[in-house]
Amino acid sequence: MSEKRFEDVSSPSLEATDTNAAPLGYHDVDVFGREEEHQIQYKTLTWPLLAVLMIAEIVSNGMLSLPSSLAVVGLVPGLVLIIFLGSFALFTSWLLIKFKMRHPEVHNMGDAGFILFGPIGREVLSFGTVVFAVFATGGQILAGQIALGVLSSNKLCAMLYTGIFAIPTLLCSLPRTFDQLSWLSVPSVICIIVAGVVGMIGAGLHPIEGWRDQFSVAVSTDFVTAFISITNPVYAYAGHFMFFILISEMRQPNDAMKAAYTLQIFATTFYAVFAAVTYIYLGPDVASPSFTSLPLKWSKAAYGIAIPNFLIAGSMYSHTAAKLIFIRFFRKSHHLHEHTVFGWGVWISLIVLMNGAAFVLAVGVPIFNYLIGIAASLFATWYTYGIAGAFWLYDAWVYKGGLEAWKRRGAMCGLSWLTLAAGAFICVAGMYVTVKQIVDAYDSGEVSEPFSC
Repeated sequence: MSEKRFEDVSSPSLEATDTNAAPLGYHDVDVFGREEEHQIQYKTLTWPLLAVLMIAEIVSNGMLSLPSSLAVVGLVPGLVLIIFLGSFALFTSWLLIKFKMRHPEVHNMGDAGFILFGPIGREVLSFGTVVFAVFATGGQILAGQIALGVLSSNKLCAMLYTGIFAIPTLLCSLPRTFDQLSWLSVPSVICIIVAGVVGMIGAGLHPIEGWRDQFSVAVSTDFVTAFISITNPVYAYAGHFMFFILISEMRQPNDAMKAAYTLQIFATTFYAVFAAVTYIYLGPDVASPSFTSLPLKWSKAAYGIAIPNFLIAGSMYSHTAAKLIFIRFFRKSHHLHEHTVFGWGVWISLIVLMNGAAFVLAVGVPIFNYLIGIAASLFATWYTYGIAGAFWLYDAWVYKGGLEAWKRRGAMCGLSWLTLAAGAFICVAGMYVTVKQIVDAYDSGEVSEPFSC
């Protein structure tokens, strides 16, 4: 297969001729190949723009659930979880990037699954990527619906707000390359930072009176409730499923780790500060999303500023789902690099299909928010945490000497197995907690009718 072709042009060490260049043979084997003469050139991202894209897709509506996580377990345990999971995500980012550098033919999680597990692995991980990307798009559309509803005092049917927000999300996901989307991501990142700051100022100026008299650094609770404090930050960091696709469009893929450092340091710091400040001022009853707990004028201001971020993040997710399928269709075809009617027709159809599916799920499935949790437990936990351990174990076994390589690198081997175990635990426990929430929602009558306002 393509992995063998790469071994023919480069040693397993993947040493580059200089520190800024891709490994020898990389551009002969990666999915886009040599692009100098092509009409559509994908490999144009610099690492600062990659960092902006990563921040735009990860630091989004997921952070608005973090203050409620602190309300569940308390300030100190909640902050420890956010910082630990952010550091853990940085470690798994490093593992993913190392794997990508050794296997440049990997464009997405499905390709990585083929290397590890064969054809079944490719189909399962490709399916998971598309499903989670579509669900994540739907989650951003719902965030946009909430924002538009708050701004207009809910004067229209919620389904109409969803449709209104879905249209620009679709349009913004149409560009063929992430480089074109990256420039839209710059204002997106600015908007979510400003929105978070506005939310913290609003909380500080209008704190919940009296609750700090009962303030506690830790809170005792049951397992199901407490595990929500783990799942919320796990999902807030859940962007690794896009990393292979993003790095594949870099001009200098060896710089990818610089973007990962930028992302994780910024996200972890911003998450911790935002969650702590919001929780300290708004108290244990802070809502998820937390902007909803602000006074109306501050809520409107924060949501209004955040809307561009929700829109761009949603468009990036649907773009990712469409691109995985598009590359699967046209990996060896001229339609990938040329402006052909057929190529553009298929691309636009895929974009419409992914955004349409996200819209229908968002408005037609009453328990869609819970289904996002199930999809995140099944796939995002593995993509962000668990499967990265398998990447290191595979490469050490194949390229460094099998079992002896594992023994020689005992610390990394142990960390890799722990990473797999952590992914499995979060997956199973997250599924259990989400299913329990669905049952409770039906029992309490909270579930609405499909396609209702």
